[in-house]
Amino acid sequence: MTSGEGMRMTLLTPIQRWDYAFSERCLCHRFNGQVAQISRAVSHTGDGHLYVLFALLIVWLDPVQGTDVLTTGLWAFALELPIYLLLKNSVKRARPSTLPCFIQPSDQYSLPSGHTAAAFVMASLLTSFYPDTAWFIWPWAVAIGLSRVLLGVHYITDIVAGVALGWACFAVVSG
Repeated sequence: MTSGEGMRMTLLTPIQRWDYAFSERCLCHRFNGQVAQISRAVSHTGDGHLYVLFALLIVWLDPVQGTDVLTTGLWAFALELPIYLLLKNSVKRARPSTLPCFIQPSDQYSLPSGHTAAAFVMASLLTSFYPDTAWFIWPWAVAIGLSRVLLGVHYITDIVAGVALGWACFAVVSG
């Protein structure tokens, strides 16, 4: 280990401890199975298949600005996905492994949360074109992120990083 890696580990240790403690509190209780069932359903809404359905519906139902919504969304996701993959495969933060896990994650790394990043791209997109949806869309995006912690596949800082990534990618594209 180089001195830079040692310093980074020292600086991140309190955050990692807090992350673990937060996840432990979320996952190690007698209702975790019931919470996981709800979290699995919520998380599933952020798997991506609904995004395609939303895009098709918006183009069909809103001929005035539907194409703009679709184009902006495609650009935002085209920016978000490679940055997400680069971060995930560069940081290589291990997923929680000593805590209960209620789903099989698609890969071994946790930072950032791709579900959360995508949900925040989608929430930013929809509320920028349709502000009246904010009452539902923002809580849904937050629920996606929290569901990933409650399923045992992410730490809360992975979620925060996903939020930042989603917002930043939308901000760059809508700029």
